[in-house]
Amino acid sequence: MKYNRVLVDKNEIISESTYSAHYPKNTGRYALNVVLSGQASYTVEKREITLVPDSFIFLNHDTSYTNSIDSTVEVNTFSVLFDPDFVHDFEQSNLLQDHVLLDQPLGFKERDTRFVESIYPLRGNLKFNLQHLAKHIDSGVNDELLLSEYLNHCLANYYKLYHSEIIKREASLQFLNGTTKSEILKRLTVARDYMISNYHRRLRLEEVAQVACLSVNHLLRTFKQAYQQSPHQFLTKVRLHQAKHFLRNTDYPINEIVDIVGFECPSSFIRLFRNSFQVTPGQYR
Repeated sequence: MKYNRVLVDKNEIISESTYSAHYPKNTGRYALNVVLSGQASYTVEKREITLVPDSFIFLNHDTSYTNSIDSTVEVNTFSVLFDPDFVHDFEQSNLLQDHVLLDQPLGFKERDTRFVESIYPLRGNLKFNLQHLAKHIDSGVNDELLLSEYLNHCLANYYKLYHSEIIKREASLQFLNGTTKSEILKRLTVARDYMISNYHRRLRLEEVAQVACLSVNHLLRTFKQAYQQSPHQFLTKVRLHQAKHFLRNTDYPINEIVDIVGFECPSSFIRLFRNSFQVTPGQYR
């Protein structure tokens, strides 16, 4: 087991590699939780969520959650816990116009920033920054100024990703009422997270719709509007990307990987993999 914890002012950065861990009732800070390899389980309010490699979840400061690891292979996780004041100061400094900041340098009355809590893809500049930050932490760097800059970059990249994954998708929903759009997207993210967390199971559309508190037809129509694909197409992509991870990082036979990621037929898996990535699973490995 490896555990590194660094405090940066009121923020906290944690890098951990372990086979087993349990952390009950976390709350008080915005939490960006990443799984670099393996899987980690989260209970967020009443939702059961599983984080897989190349994904992360960003939780609000007043959300109570537990997370645990119980694995036969080593699981590498990385977490950044942002103090609410740090997030508030970041928003003021980066989202307000300069003349407003000059007129009121001490800031505005603090507001309670809330995000839609969902599993997001770890990619682009955010992935790059978090990977470098993790390397600094694991190598023992404790330069607070440098680490604070990384935290600022991470927040900036998260806000950009949030805009594309939440704000733009919410706007694409074909409802006139903004409140309705927000509520529908929240339910769609629940459906999406459920499919990601249970990609290895034989999921039924009725099951996913029930979890999201939507009818099947409503789920199909609005999911297509928000994500430009059907739930089945989305789940297939999740399974294919997990298959890539197992091909790259394990020596499991292809037939075993097919079963692990939830496909029923090796031949259809090979065809889908080749059509999606222009190589066969064997060539990719």
